[in-house]
Amino acid sequence: MYIKTLKIGNVELENNLILAPMAGVTNQPFRIICKEFGAGLVCTEMVSSRAIFHDDSKTKRLLNTKGEKRPISMQIFGSDEETFAYATKYISKIADIIDINMGCPAPKVVKNGDGSKLLLDLEKAEKIIRTVVKNSTVPVTLKFRKGWDKENIVAIELAKIAENAGISAITIHGRTRSEFYSGNVDLKVIKQVKQAVKIPVIGNGDVIDEESALRMFEETGVDGIMIGRGSFGNPWIFKKIKYFLETGKKLPEPTNQEKLEIIKKHIDLAVEEKGEIAVKELRKHISWYTKNLKNSSEFRNEINKIETKQDLTNKIEEYFETL
Repeated sequence: MYIKTLKIGNVELENNLILAPMAGVTNQPFRIICKEFGAGLVCTEMVSSRAIFHDDSKTKRLLNTKGEKRPISMQIFGSDEETFAYATKYISKIADIIDINMGCPAPKVVKNGDGSKLLLDLEKAEKIIRTVVKNSTVPVTLKFRKGWDKENIVAIELAKIAENAGISAITIHGRTRSEFYSGNVDLKVIKQVKQAVKIPVIGNGDVIDEESALRMFEETGVDGIMIGRGSFGNPWIFKKIKYFLETGKKLPEPTNQEKLEIIKKHIDLAVEEKGEIAVKELRKHISWYTKNLKNSSEFRNEINKIETKQDLTNKIEEYFETL
């Protein structure tokens, strides 16, 4: 039985299927929808500890969780102890769990010494972890990759450092920074991390359907799984994986009518949160929702010109009538 409750510090999750924090994706509307489809924990988009320190209002808006079902994790990134301490105090007043990012491979993050760049300086990584744990009033988790490149595989060492420094759970993505999202996730290293520590270990990478979720659990022994890109246009992945792992049977794909209702709900939530500006941000989500449907590329070209909620809703309804 792979689906179970999961305890992270003093926070108990309904289940062990977790939505990964993803910049530009896991905003409030998408988190709400993934929770409704059974995600045991959702996480905000990563926020910069420096931006919180400098009271950046745009960054703070990313942490809006009004009306959301708890628990919610909030992820911070940076490389400076002072700003991490400040941001931790601020965020632990509003989050149930704080997650430290040491996995982001994006060049604009890495060039500042943040994200996965910290995998090249474990001494600094440890200082940051201890700073966050010391200043937090909620459980702290750590998300990281297996290493910077194949010459610098540090997953087991960092996992032990994190456990000793008071981290409540870790998420390991089984790729190096230099691999970005190419090739296959390394399940062996995830298994080795799981065997090296006593705190909960969450496996991340290439979980895109029922079979890959089962493989992650079977081959690594992890306590939970984190789903990232597999949720794009596919928030029902949590419900499908949960059902499959509990019954051995597969749920049918949502019908086109069900997909339409979910898309419309996503639009409503996004515009309610941000106003009409959300319409532009929704384009990528709608592209993901409609991928592989009939004439979807022409449809995507059309929605990329739309700027109002009413026009977007009309166009989507028209398109789904043709399916």
